[in-house]
Amino acid sequence: MNDWLEAVSFFASSQYYQIRDFLEVEREAGKSILPAESDVFNALKYTPLETVKVVVVGQDPYPNKHHAHGLAFSIPPGEPDIPKSLKNILKELETDTGISAPGGTLIPWAKQGVLLLNRILTVEEGKSNSHKGIGWEDLTEDILRVVSNRKKHVAFILWGRQAQRSKKFIDVTKHLVHESPHPSPLSAYRGFFDSKPFSTVNSFLVEKGVKPVDWRLQPYFSKLT
Repeated sequence: MNDWLEAVSFFASSQYYQIRDFLEVEREAGKSILPAESDVFNALKYTPLETVKVVVVGQDPYPNKHHAHGLAFSIPPGEPDIPKSLKNILKELETDTGISAPGGTLIPWAKQGVLLLNRILTVEEGKSNSHKGIGWEDLTEDILRVVSNRKKHVAFILWGRQAQRSKKFIDVTKHLVHESPHPSPLSAYRGFFDSKPFSTVNSFLVEKGVKPVDWRLQPYFSKLT
């Protein structure tokens, strides 16, 4: 996990090993834990701390094995079934920037420094939020503190109440915090649509002398299908 291991003290804590033990017991009991073990830390693997310029905070992985792959809101390359919340994110992307996305993998964003971080990193298949309280929240709070303390100008995108609880770990005097309702169909029409997160983030980055994010997904998607 590149530079995250040294920066985030939680990885050396007993609590981290307790989470690992819990997941091992669950798997041995025959439960399907998502994402795949090799994908749990994909957000950190794809986006080293050194590269972080945007953080998107999600709740927990999709409870569907075809969707969960360790990046908040993203789905694996080539997966044709796009979850409703992600459909709304891509709809807002097009409204905000004019960019039309051909698929739902957000890996191109992650590779540019967009940390797609769920507050909870695992879930039992078919049971949303089932791993709430096992300790992941403490890890992701530690990650948010590290980003806030070590980086100069980062844009944090907080969609929904769960994500907005992360605001207390962010130094708002030097970072941008963009808040709106969650992109879920249950709340998207209450202020998520037309909130312009993508253009707002890039305006902030440019103002601070940071290279903006290329929000296009087509180039990467095309190479993998």
